[in-house]
Amino acid sequence: MQDAFKKYSIETTDYQVGQDNVQKWGFDVHNAVFGISAGLIIFFLVAVIAADPATAKDALTTVKNSIISQFDGFFMWSMNAILIFSLILMVSPWGKIRIGGIDATPDHSTMSWLAMLFSAGMGTALLFWGVAEPTAYFTNWYGTPLNVEPLTPEAKTLALGATIYHWGIHGWAMFGIVALSLAFFHYNKRLPLSMRSVFYPIFGDRAWGWLGHIVDIVAVLATLFGLATSLGLGAQQASSGINYVFGLHGGLAQQLFVIVVVTLISVGSVIKGIDGGVKKLSNFNMLFAFGLLIFVIAVNFSSIWSELSATMIGYIENIIPLSNPHGRDDESWMHAWTVFYWAWWISWSPFVGMFIARVSRGRTVGQFMCAVIFVPTIITLIWMGIFGGIAIDQVANKVGELGAHGITDISLTLFYMYDQMPMGNLISIISIALILIFFITSSDSGSLVIDSITAGGKVDAPVPQRIFWASIEGAIAAAMLWIGGKDALQALQSGVVTTALPFTVVLLLMCLSLIMGLRSEYSAYKKSNVISIIPK
Repeated sequence: MQDAFKKYSIETTDYQVGQDNVQKWGFDVHNAVFGISAGLIIFFLVAVIAADPATAKDALTTVKNSIISQFDGFFMWSMNAILIFSLILMVSPWGKIRIGGIDATPDHSTMSWLAMLFSAGMGTALLFWGVAEPTAYFTNWYGTPLNVEPLTPEAKTLALGATIYHWGIHGWAMFGIVALSLAFFHYNKRLPLSMRSVFYPIFGDRAWGWLGHIVDIVAVLATLFGLATSLGLGAQQASSGINYVFGLHGGLAQQLFVIVVVTLISVGSVIKGIDGGVKKLSNFNMLFAFGLLIFVIAVNFSSIWSELSATMIGYIENIIPLSNPHGRDDESWMHAWTVFYWAWWISWSPFVGMFIARVSRGRTVGQFMCAVIFVPTIITLIWMGIFGGIAIDQVANKVGELGAHGITDISLTLFYMYDQMPMGNLISIISIALILIFFITSSDSGSLVIDSITAGGKVDAPVPQRIFWASIEGAIAAAMLWIGGKDALQALQSGVVTTALPFTVVLLLMCLSLIMGLRSEYSAYKKSNVISIIPK
């Protein structure tokens, strides 16, 4: 059967995993990818130190806004196309193909697998944006979706629906395509677990040259800077919560301390690897989050079903209008929220996609895409529908801080909502711990991804190399806070989002390459009469 795959097999090329690698000081690195990535990171830090962070932020924000306004249709139609392609894959004959081959079995239980992919892909969005985003839409904090009248019942339904639209099937379909492409070409075609491998059907041996180096370097930088930005902003958010709950006034020193703690725990986790570290933390995290959700449901039981029905109706009724970029009366809202979100999801896709690929061997294409797209979306709908609906009800009924003043500090919206619940301080403390654990799981899974890329696609990089990248991520976040605080972090965020434009083209090419690979696999199954024994 392998002969049918021959033109895609690593054995038929001049490239061998690790041929360009150097083993030194306990590292096993791909010369070009590791060296250039590390050099660009150092150059960036020096440039930011030398420049005024506020000026850098303004310049990069101008570029980001220009890209978002001029390429809004391109971003949105690309996301729509990727979603449709993903749904077709699920029900097509290719959906029977098993990642890793017909006899492959899953490396992880279904619950552990779902916990890991969800922890890596969502993180603190559940807690932070699950409350802040629908409340912002409902109160017209920065525009309203589809120009709905704020503070009305219609605004509540649309606010909840638009929030799930941004965190639902569109984004997860895009993560799923990247993850499936990486997993398929690694486990089925025996190519290195690296972004370059996905494009071998299109570019051939050039994928192992500078064309592939560039793809991998961009993936490393997008992953590292995206994680560092989230860690830095998350440290500020966690610090705000700590100050609010405990009545403290910690500033920069407290934020840096949060980064140090998260980084140290992440280092310990990446040393243990996926089974010993990431999986255990992810399982613990999801149990922790589930317990919090059950408590919130219990104390707000009378209104839960109305919140969930409003969320589901708002999502289903408005998914098509929200997906159409043309003729919109809410263009400024669409640019500030939807197009920005799609650019941010795209910039995170190398990291989340590669991590999901690493833990997904043994699933069929259909099972994989169905689980990756719909399970996180359902969990998100339940969580954000309940938390966001409760916050909106507090605003509408003039309850507490949110009812009196709306959103005054977006990082404290969650804690203002908790103030009106029984044991508000206790669940605030639990939520702060949950936020930090989410950051740890995102950090260590991202570090493992960077390890793999900079090691030429190897999935088991040496321990010193794992420690290096986990530490660098924390160091970048700390440096950005130390140098310019929020201005520096937002400059970094704008830079990462800007890379989403060229990477969208990469994603569309990835779909073409995946089609070529799946066709060759399916043809080989048919010729060998294997397709007849594949379970439906």
